[in-house]
This record gives sequence, structure tokens and C-alpha cells, in this order.
Amino acid sequence: MVVRAGREFLAIPGPTTMPDEVLRAMHRPAADIYDGGLLALTESLHADLSKLFHTRGRSYIYIANGHGAWEAALTNVLSRGDKILVLESGRFAIGWGDAAERLGVEIEILKGTWDRAVRPDEVEARLRQDKERRIKAVLTVQIDTASGVVNDIPAIGRAIRAAGHDALFMVDAVASLGCMPFQMDDWHIDVAMSASQKGLMTPPGLGFVAVSERAREVHRKADLRSPYWDWTARDGQEHYQKYAGTPPVHLLYALRQALDMLFEEGAENTFLRHRLLAEAVRRAVGVWSEKGALSFNILAPSERSDTVTTVLVRSERTANDLKDYCRDKCGVVLGNGIGALSGQAFRIAHMGHVNAPMILGVLGVVEVGLNALRIPHGEGGVLAATRWLGDNVPA
Repeated sequence: MVVRAGREFLAIPGPTTMPDEVLRAMHRPAADIYDGGLLALTESLHADLSKLFHTRGRSYIYIANGHGAWEAALTNVLSRGDKILVLESGRFAIGWGDAAERLGVEIEILKGTWDRAVRPDEVEARLRQDKERRIKAVLTVQIDTASGVVNDIPAIGRAIRAAGHDALFMVDAVASLGCMPFQMDDWHIDVAMSASQKGLMTPPGLGFVAVSERAREVHRKADLRSPYWDWTARDGQEHYQKYAGTPPVHLLYALRQALDMLFEEGAENTFLRHRLLAEAVRRAVGVWSEKGALSFNILAPSERSDTVTTVLVRSERTANDLKDYCRDKCGVVLGNGIGALSGQAFRIAHMGHVNAPMILGVLGVVEVGLNALRIPHGEGGVLAATRWLGDNVPA
């Protein structure tokens, strides 16, 4: 017996649900890649990506996922033997650091835990100890989708400056860009990267890097530069140089449509929508947690992200049992616990193309699963979510 006929719903933190308008934008024949229309499309996308990052600097588009954008960011500003400081708050900053190490960079991890955000005072203290200025860059994420944490990027930037250190500040905005404020120039970020498949509502396959003038100066001397990722090569006059070859035409049309939709909604409205829906999820999880079998992974409420919520499960039934039930019986795909939380948690994404019925539907299915699997939980999680939205979305 199942109740899953109809379209399966993805509640995973990427790739997220894509709007029909974005899918339709790709439904076209192959284009003349030398035509002025495609040149204008590229120019508009570069400009609007810089607008999203809130930078006067240049942005680059890569035919790559977020891991490719990591490598693009690293290879353009670092040299073999350089040392970087990686700020741990989940899986993904560590993954970025691992990529750097494989490229020949020395990494130092500023240890953190997966239940809290990076502590800016610890960053400042470590950089003050670096009297010889061996640390060339500081790597962190704004939101880690494994742990569900949001890091205070402005405060980390202030900590770097308070230490009087000249390390580059490099930020992964894959799970945050287009969903919450990101002010690259105002926060003194030197290199930022993101990808298409989360808040930007576009299929996987595009990676983005935005660059400050200070990073450009360092770039000129970096010896990890390679033909594909190199900013200088992509600054060439020929259109093919912008993509190091054939452009990803259909993905570009998809991205154009997605950005148009974001700009039409307006940044403040988009950010508010994400905050309201995220809090609805948190209200439900808070109620479910009253019996002790479920709990938030991130301890401090202020450090829980507005794009994904990671929920721990401690009962005879596992997080995977709940995930399987929701998918197989009801047609809702929850995110796995990953990394250190594998098998111990599930994740609910609330980012990108998402609205109240989507989120309330997911919460309803989770509550069905908790009941069916007899996982101890507080009653009325969905009711708490609906009351929150009713009280905070005015008539």
C-alpha cells in the first residue's frame, strides 16, 4: 500500500526542484555559438552574477559543478607549497581544503564541530599566531549543507582584518547565493564561488567564481594556474575563451531564465521567503524533538541555516528507515545524512524554487513517516509550522 502516485518531490539540498519556466528555456534547438545573441547572453550573465555576489569585480562561468568551481578558485590564486587555513563547520569546507591539498597546497584545519558555526575569535587568534605570514588564504563556507550550519561571514572577515593578516578570504556560497544576503565587497571577500543547482534553480553543470582586485593581483603570480580554469585566458576577446571552448548553450538559457525570476521577485522578498519557510521547518522539528528521539544537529538557533535543516534521529528506527518510508510510500525524497552524520540524520532542504505547499507537504509526509514507523516524537509539528506561517504571512 502506497500513496506516492504522481510527481516525486525532491526535498534534498541540491539539485533542487527546477521551475517549469527554467526547463522550458532549455527546450530549443542548438544555437549558433558565434551569433551576437549568444554573445549578449554571456555578457548579461556575467554582469548579473556579479550583481548577485554584490561585487564590482568580475565573475566567471565554468562548465563544472561546485567541485570544479572550488578548483577554479584555488588554482587561480595559489601556488605549490602555499599554506591555507580551512575553517571546519561541516563537510564542505574540509572538502575544499582536501582539493587544495591534492593540488600541492599545505592545509591546516582550524578544528570545529559539526553542531556549531565557526568561531571568529578562534580565527583571529590563529592568524595572530602566524607571525611569518605563511597562511595565504582562509577557506570557509557560508552554509554547510551537511551540518545545516550558517557561518557569520562578515564576522569572520572582521576577524581576519582584526588580526592584521593579509590572507585572502575565500568563501563557498553554493548553498546560500540567491537565498540569503551575500555582500562580497562589503564583507571584504576576495574570492567567492557558487554553483547553479541550488538557490539558482538551474540544472547542475555551471560553476561560478567572483574575484576581487586584490585576488587579481595575487593571481598574476600564482603557479597553479591551468589552461581551463585560468582567469587571464578567459579574459580574452573571443567568445569561446569565456568558456575555454564551446559554451554550455542550453544551461546558459536556463540560468538566464532563473536569474530573471529571482530579479523579478526581488532580493529582499526572496530572502524573506527563505527565512519564513525555514522557520516553519524549524517549528515543526522543534515540536517533533520533544520526545527525545529527534533533535536539531545545530545546537544554537541563530546558527541554523535558512536553506537546509539537518535532523538527528536516535531511536530503534533509523534516519534511513524514515527516509526510505517517505520516498517509497509517499514520494518525498529527503536528504541523507552525509559525512560524519551518515545514517544518523536526514535533511530537509528549503531553498530555491520552493513555496508554502511544498514545505508543508514535506513536513506532513515526515510526520506520516514518524507515525508509521513509531518513532517517538512530539505531536503537532505540522500544526506548529502552519501557525507560524499564518502568524507571519499577513493577509
